[in-house]
Amino acid sequence: MILPGATLGVLGGGQLGRMFTVAARTLGYRVTVLDPDPYAPAAEFATAHLKAPFDDRAAHAELSSTCEAVTTEFENAPASALESIAAFTVVRPSGSSVAVAQDRRREKGFFAEHGLPVGRFAIVESAADIGPALEQVRLPALLKTARLGYDGKGQARIEKAGDVGAVFEQWKRVPCVLEELLALEREVSVVLARAADGTVAVFPLAENRHSRGILDVTIAPARVPEALAAEATALATRLAAELRYVGVLAVEMFVVGGKLLLNEMAPRPHNSGHYTIDACRSSQFEQQVRVLCGLPLGDPSQHTPAVMVNLLGDIWAGGVPRWDAVLRHPGAHLHLYGKREARPGRKMGHVTVCETAPGRALEVALEIRRSLGIGDEE
Repeated sequence: MILPGATLGVLGGGQLGRMFTVAARTLGYRVTVLDPDPYAPAAEFATAHLKAPFDDRAAHAELSSTCEAVTTEFENAPASALESIAAFTVVRPSGSSVAVAQDRRREKGFFAEHGLPVGRFAIVESAADIGPALEQVRLPALLKTARLGYDGKGQARIEKAGDVGAVFEQWKRVPCVLEELLALEREVSVVLARAADGTVAVFPLAENRHSRGILDVTIAPARVPEALAAEATALATRLAAELRYVGVLAVEMFVVGGKLLLNEMAPRPHNSGHYTIDACRSSQFEQQVRVLCGLPLGDPSQHTPAVMVNLLGDIWAGGVPRWDAVLRHPGAHLHLYGKREARPGRKMGHVTVCETAPGRALEVALEIRRSLGIGDEE
């Protein structure tokens, strides 16, 4: 057990690293952030900032010698970096778990190999794979890069067979996964924390709406039958056990024909779990600290219905947004990430609305979206 007063390390200094750092500092830990960005949002709250590339061996050595435990805020941190640091200090989640999550080929294969429900998919690593892939996956479909795709990036809709080859060439033949385009009823996600002894604490199922491939609105708890929510929890818990995962894990799922299909996982806290900061007894970031340090897991129960709205850089186009339009609502909680440049599609913050009635929380959240000039979901 690593007690408060110790120094923790985190690979990545974005908003997830920032919220982890706030949770760790609140509990009394010191935090070292590794991120090459001199203005990394997490560094504003950290006690030390290593301004070096994520694969910098000297930085790894410093984290190993000065931190009693190290975690990551994003799945694209080099798995090899986590493994090299793990030779000298505690690392959670493991590099091997992160490696599965950061490659869609391994991720989808892991789901299928362990009997977890997943939509039809095929791997495209060369032009010769395109024909067999089209025999396995019906069109329309989505072609996704195997690595480094997020928030709608690295994805293309495939309407006809010839589109696959054209996009594959446009992407310079990087490995891809072709996925059947499903008739989605809802998109949901499970965020859980799993300790080294196998203890699991699961947050309530969240319902997600996306716009332009980026999470727009999260409703928690999700508006689904209790049996479906219980099944989603069971699937995510089983996945974490099969991975031998230790840390906070997010699992995105589709509801298709009343049944659940796994979409992807994130080996870290997740955008759809931000509501836990204001609406649950323990947040996903406090759980991340607890798991990392071997402390007892916190209570994940939700005390207030909540709706979260993402704030993208688009709303800064006309200047600083009118935050009074947000804060005039007593149930609204504004979280800004401290990023210096607002760009279209860039996550700059979020608002969580907490109300005693779920319908009222959604009503206020949608009113806030409109007041900030956020367009309708797609």
